[in-house]
Formats: sequence, C-alpha cells, structure tokens
Amino acid sequence: MSVTTIGLDLAKSIFQVHGVDAAGHPILKRRIRRQGLLAFFEALPPCLVGMEACSSAHHWARELVELGHDVRLIPPQYAKPYVKWNKKDAAEAICEAVGRTSCGSGRPA
Repeated sequence: MSVTTIGLDLAKSIFQVHGVDAAGHPILKRRIRRQGLLAFFEALPPCLVGMEACSSAHHWARELVELGHDVRLIPPQYAKPYVKWNKKDAAEAICEAVGRTSCGSGRPA
C-alpha cells in the first residue's frame, strides 16, 4: 500500500510524521530530523500533506509543493479534538483532521 495522506507535526529539530493509506489504515509513523525531511518527502510519491499553520509551516509548504505534494495548512484548533494522549500523537491528529471533507481549505479532501 502507498501513503495517501500524511500528518506532519513541525518542531525545532525533530518532526513527527504519520501516514495513512487510502482506507485510512496507519502505515507510516516516524520521527525525522530537520536535515532529512526533504529527502524523506522526495522518496515518497505525491500525496496530501497536512500541517498546523504556524510561522515555519509556510516555508515547509512551499518546499513540499515544489516536490509535487498537495499541502494543506490547518488551524491548530482543527487538529486539537483528534489528539488522544499528548503531544506525541499530534501528527496522527493532524492527519485525521486534514482527511476530513472540510478542513478549512473550502475544498474536499
């Protein structure tokens, strides 16, 4: 199965990545250092990438769009209801929120 949707939790040096297939089953869960993020996304086929909107999200969105990915920035309050335990599963919550039919972008997922 290939990854269709990715939730990317941005941080200072280590990013959390959570990916699901077309059926919504988790198939990817990883911690990636800042230096390896673009190399990681270069190896993936184009997919939907969701990130919480913040100051660095716009930079990373431009970089990922250049690689052919469909990037959607969502407000943090849209992902908050999907957080199960704590900050460690924020990428999973972002992935769930961006997969909804309307995640603030005004277009279907």
